[in-house]
Amino acid sequence: MTRRRALGVFGAVGAGAAGLLAAARNLGSPAPRPKVAAGTTQLVEAYGEHPRQQGEWWLPPVAGPLPTVVLVHGGYWRAGYDRSLEDAVAADLAARGFLVWNLDYRSSADPWPATLSDVAAAYDRLATGRHEDRVDPARVAVAGHSAGGHLALWLASRDRLPPGAPGSGRTGPPPRLVVAQAPVAALVDGARQGLGGGAVTALLGGAPERVPDRYAAADPVGLLPTGVPSVLVHAPGDGLVPIRQSESYVAAATAAGDDSRLVRVEGGHFEHLDPVSAAGTALRTALEGLGI
Repeated sequence: MTRRRALGVFGAVGAGAAGLLAAARNLGSPAPRPKVAAGTTQLVEAYGEHPRQQGEWWLPPVAGPLPTVVLVHGGYWRAGYDRSLEDAVAADLAARGFLVWNLDYRSSADPWPATLSDVAAAYDRLATGRHEDRVDPARVAVAGHSAGGHLALWLASRDRLPPGAPGSGRTGPPPRLVVAQAPVAALVDGARQGLGGGAVTALLGGAPERVPDRYAAADPVGLLPTGVPSVLVHAPGDGLVPIRQSESYVAAATAAGDDSRLVRVEGGHFEHLDPVSAAGTALRTALEGLGI
């Protein structure tokens, strides 16, 4: 898939299911902005010095510590994509009373392990950031789409990392749940499949045989069990990230003793970015089902 085509489809976020699919067919159509509920505040906060090292808080007009969702956008870890891909999801969750921390991070164009180090540092801002007093540390979930689904699963596995590995030494609250939407969940398999035109090898700087230590540190399938319940949402008809990625993760996680399940939904790859789609409903159901 070309970057132009992906951006055209991603740009339909906020238009609803019909608008999303229409934009996929007509890449020149304008992208409506998501509707933001009255009283919702959006505030950008940096967690580092690089322009990509920032996130956006979506704060509902509700007092007290709140259930919190960390959102991680997709785009095959490449430059040219940012947190705005998740704006419609963030707006929808904030309207329902969730505190949302929507992340940006450096891409695979930056040296290893920039992407992993960034999302780990951003996650840990839950404990030290500008709005830490509004985060309920007992009700934190991580959700991500596509490559962001990989990063969400990886964030949930940080306690399995050896000292010194990228992202080890978590200081933010432990996640209670991870929801991965159409994730690249098995990196070794993804590299051998050539997913995203070599996106996995671009992220890690080589094939599994060349940099095995990096795959060991970054592949969620190899960092089990996590002890964190996981819900993977995937469409059998996804033509960009095959559902076998989610099937492999859920099978491995279950065998390792984790609570992990796969929710199959209709559609393709981009419906996950539309809150009113079946995939969007599956995300909310997962969050609400565990009391988040």
